[in-house]
Amino acid sequence: MRVLSVASEAYPLIKTGGLADVVGALPAALADQDVATTTLLPGYPALAPTMAAGCAIHEWPDLFGTEARLIEAGLDGHPLLILDAPALFDRDGGPYGDATGRDWDDNWRRFAALARAAADIADGAVKGHRFDILHAHDWQAGLAPAYVRALGAPVKTVMTVHNIAFQGRFDLSLFPALGLPDWMASIHGVEYYDGISYLKAGLQAADAITTVSPTYAREIRDPAFGMGLEGLIASRAADVSGIVNGIDPAVWNPATDAALPAPYTADTLADRAANRAAVDDRFGLAPGDGPIFTVVSRLTWQKGMDVLAAILDDLVAAGGRLALLGSGDRPLEAAFLAAADRHPGRIGVRIGYDENLSHLLQGGADAILIPSRFEPCGLTQLYGLAYGCVPVVARTGGLADTVVDANEAALAAGVATGIVHDGVTPDALLHAIRRAIALHAQPDAWKRLQTNGMNADFSWRESGRRYARLYHDLMEPA
Repeated sequence: MRVLSVASEAYPLIKTGGLADVVGALPAALADQDVATTTLLPGYPALAPTMAAGCAIHEWPDLFGTEARLIEAGLDGHPLLILDAPALFDRDGGPYGDATGRDWDDNWRRFAALARAAADIADGAVKGHRFDILHAHDWQAGLAPAYVRALGAPVKTVMTVHNIAFQGRFDLSLFPALGLPDWMASIHGVEYYDGISYLKAGLQAADAITTVSPTYAREIRDPAFGMGLEGLIASRAADVSGIVNGIDPAVWNPATDAALPAPYTADTLADRAANRAAVDDRFGLAPGDGPIFTVVSRLTWQKGMDVLAAILDDLVAAGGRLALLGSGDRPLEAAFLAAADRHPGRIGVRIGYDENLSHLLQGGADAILIPSRFEPCGLTQLYGLAYGCVPVVARTGGLADTVVDANEAALAAGVATGIVHDGVTPDALLHAIRRAIALHAQPDAWKRLQTNGMNADFSWRESGRRYARLYHDLMEPA
């Protein structure tokens, strides 16, 4: 079976969030299931060395008004295709916006080009490249299933929603420029509330829809989580499934992690002390007996960071410390920096993102706070489980599917892996933090939480099997 995976980012080449980790890990996970995955990415500047090492195998003289080439290269030993369209992708800034964070005005054109190239490839435009499945990830690839349908390409399509809040919405006046048949301007195509939604187009056209956790697959049928698409999701309920993301043990493994001063295993947890000391040093925290909580996150309303910011004085008063790495909304950044000024030695804040530092935080902090209002899957809690950094999470989406609350019954049964709270309010989060502090004061109970998490299997093994089954089911004759 041959799968063309289409996305806007993939680790380690280009990353802004968990989408990249998933897309980067899927080829190896599926290879174990006899599924050969080729990944298609845009030709951002970060991919220039990879493109230079590859070779051009196809050209588009006019792809949405610009010349484009298809470069064949490799991604960690797996096939990689790169859409080299300098007018669209070779620019300073990030994948989706400029250096100030403002979205590119032509994102509609940039990602329509990616989707159309994917559909052309699936339709046999590139000699020697035949595929059975086109797998589109998030809104940036959302038009690909629509183009496949319009072309009548001989492949089945899968649309994966990593976060339904990001929908790729544009003005309906752009529809003629997309080159889709007129009927797709309707509610049965790309039209969405008198505009265009690339994600909606993919959800409408794909043969199967997946989300990144079973709970999120249920939640997005509800108006509270569906972000206006709940009716469409409900109407396609038979085609929707939730498959929890995995993590790559070659990248996230405390026993071999070069970012840690002291690698360790579940049997050598005492070695984490050196990493804990390194966290103190990097974040200017005063050593202490209370737990170090960490946050590695976008600082946004979705992530519940406003609620955490509101209780930081209480966290410190209860005996906790905080090491935060993240960026996002400017008022929230300012609130965390102000708290660090109020509590020197107890709260340390780094605005921005640093991959190695995120590994150190998982390997040295005691607990990771993830009070998300909604969380399709979440990866940071999986990293926390793998590293013995106990997750303190809201009961939603993939957080609910992957963390077992340390309630009395779960503690007695020896199956608890973290702390789960209901509701994202200051009182609920502070209560969860106090529970964590109380458990941390019981070394045996805390160590059991750590070892339970570290011994759980959150690799891509089972997730890869489920994707492979989905692909094979799609290929079965009706």
